[in-house]
Amino acid sequence: MKMETIKLDSVDKYNKLFGLPTLHPLAAVVDLKQSTKRLGHARMTYGLYALFLKNGLHCTLRYGRKPYDYQEGSVVSFAPGQVVDVAPMDEDAAPDVVGLLFHPDLICGTPLAAKMPQFGFFDYSQCESLHLSMPERSLFLDSLDKIDRELKHPVDKHSADLLSANIQLLLEYLHRFYDRQFITRHHVNSSVVANFEKSLKDCFAGGRLLDEVPKVADFADMANLSPGYFGDLIKRETGSTPQDLITLRLVAEAKHRLAATDADISEIAYGLGFQYPQHFSRLFKRATGKSPSIFRTELELLN
Repeated sequence: MKMETIKLDSVDKYNKLFGLPTLHPLAAVVDLKQSTKRLGHARMTYGLYALFLKNGLHCTLRYGRKPYDYQEGSVVSFAPGQVVDVAPMDEDAAPDVVGLLFHPDLICGTPLAAKMPQFGFFDYSQCESLHLSMPERSLFLDSLDKIDRELKHPVDKHSADLLSANIQLLLEYLHRFYDRQFITRHHVNSSVVANFEKSLKDCFAGGRLLDEVPKVADFADMANLSPGYFGDLIKRETGSTPQDLITLRLVAEAKHRLAATDADISEIAYGLGFQYPQHFSRLFKRATGKSPSIFRTELELLN
């Protein structure tokens, strides 16, 4: 089946896809049960921020090769630059989905613009959606209703600030709900941490020589998680970022090789996956306060 490719770079373009009215050029609260047009299999390239709450089992979403963990009563979020495949289960039925779309230009110069990097869930792009409890769902819908009422209010000097503030309130709630989800999934998350630690340890087992420095994205892929979600999960469970833990393991292995072998520093750097030995030396010094050569010299003096 041929898949249509759609570039969603405006709110009006999204509304026209589903036969919905456009009340504001930069933001919309949508209820796809009210749509008058149906969308078949399509690939969407987002130029907007978007949040959708799925109330029924009417479609599946896929990012790259991986499906979203997008079930009834769950929220997914998209950011500009993401490409998502949509496959309706019933092309004749209106999907039971509500949500919010807003263009990046809407928040330019507002306090929300500075806070957007803190809402890491926009990077949970491969398979982790937010599963809402009934009280959380009510808060989500109430926030959407406030935004919708503001969009329908005649424009005045307060409009832009109130619209931005209400969107920020919704995002703050989602941030809280994701924190709750990390806590309630502690048992599952613990296994992710254990597998990460084992995989990281295995990278260096037996003095193995690496082709490249281990990357967070590789471990996230092994866990079938997006790098953003994986990073936040590891940080919440261990107190350290995955990159910090990779660095600790790299430095520990470097110390071992500096102490136990006569290999020169460049050889050790290449064996740990560094393309340039000076990059290895900088990382080692940041972590230990000493260059690899000074570390080795001090060990020799002690022995």
